[in-house]
Amino acid sequence: MMRSMYSAVSGLRAQQTKLDVIGNNIANVNTVGYKAQRATFSDLFSQVLSGASGPDGNRGGVNPKQVGLGTQIASLDMIMTPGGPQFTGNPYDVSISGNGFFIVQGGQRGDFQFTRAGNFGVDKAGNLTVGGMQVCGWQDYGGKRQTDGSYEYDTQKPAEPINLFSDKYNGNKRIISPKATTKGDLAGNLDPAKTARGTALDDIGTPPSPADYTGTMTVYDALGNSYEVQSKFSKCYVDSTDPDNPVTSWYWEAKSADAKLDVTASGYIKFDKDGKIVSGDTDFNTKPQITLTPKGTNAAAAPFTVNLDFSGISTYNSTGSNEIKASNVDGYAAGDLDDISIGNDGVITGIYSNGQKQPLGMLALANFDNPAGLEKIGGNLYVPTVNSGDFKGGVKPGESGTSMISSSNLEMSNVDLAEQFSEMMITQRAYQANSKIITAADQLLQDLINMVR
Repeated sequence: MMRSMYSAVSGLRAQQTKLDVIGNNIANVNTVGYKAQRATFSDLFSQVLSGASGPDGNRGGVNPKQVGLGTQIASLDMIMTPGGPQFTGNPYDVSISGNGFFIVQGGQRGDFQFTRAGNFGVDKAGNLTVGGMQVCGWQDYGGKRQTDGSYEYDTQKPAEPINLFSDKYNGNKRIISPKATTKGDLAGNLDPAKTARGTALDDIGTPPSPADYTGTMTVYDALGNSYEVQSKFSKCYVDSTDPDNPVTSWYWEAKSADAKLDVTASGYIKFDKDGKIVSGDTDFNTKPQITLTPKGTNAAAAPFTVNLDFSGISTYNSTGSNEIKASNVDGYAAGDLDDISIGNDGVITGIYSNGQKQPLGMLALANFDNPAGLEKIGGNLYVPTVNSGDFKGGVKPGESGTSMISSSNLEMSNVDLAEQFSEMMITQRAYQANSKIITAADQLLQDLINMVR
């Protein structure tokens, strides 16, 4: 009877612990990135009443007689399956689609802690944070842009806290510096029915006014000052020396009406009988280079050259509009940081008020040999243990066993409420059943005592 009572007590303790686990899981059903736990039981030591004996002659074997002494918690396992993504629309929210942890710094438990929570924010100093911890990654890409437009960060360096406003590699990132214009394309159609202004190539005299067509482009100097540069086109001369292939020449000149910019450039382009531009003739340069010199109050800016491209111009008989438009013009003024976006590869890109973009940093992920062996320390944080494996340094998302990340999403808790409620009911009944064992043993002891009366 005493054995049964103690067995029941061990059952009560174990079921209470399991109920504690279930309660904690349900309490964290809305915790970002929370990983559910489960309690598993194992039996305690069993008392041997008689040992086993083997077959002997005409006697059969006898199994051992044992009485169990109760149960105990065998393990409290952490279920590391990823939670479902929840779309938030917030560009600072990030979720990991599979394996991996974000690396954070700033707590009291060593240099780095780790979390699955991606509800990031930015403090007034520009630090990328989550729960008061600084999010770590890389910031040094050497200013090098790859041919596909991406940036290659130096991921061999140790991960460090990311600051979106400035860092020692790139300086001030709240403002993107201006870039002087270096190229501009002009495309469109010139009406071949226009009247030629001269009877020979150099017979145009003074530049015609008004020009037949004008294409306008906005250009910038190295200080970010903007100017309007006009490229004017006038039909000049039709050479019919070869009747089977007449060539039409158009005169162009680049000018600026802005008193703060000096630009004077001119030349000729020619078209064949099919209205296509003719290239390869040094006298008819389809890709001229012009020099622009800021002056007046903008004289502090250095002169800059712009490579024009007229190869997109034609002289077809067109029923549509005949006009010249500028395209593919680079250069821009300075811009302020307006917003960010985070790519699947972890690269954080700044979006500026002038429409330009530049990288601000790259998130690093950590992976462990046994993620379930990590220790929870509160605040959605984990630290390594002797059974989780050591932190071996940050890796790029999608590499070394980690998964890609998704922006504007948060990882929800992986707690299954239906399962937790089912387990809660089973645990409740098991607790009640163990309490009944104690009640029954107590009644038997009472009956035993009453025998001597």
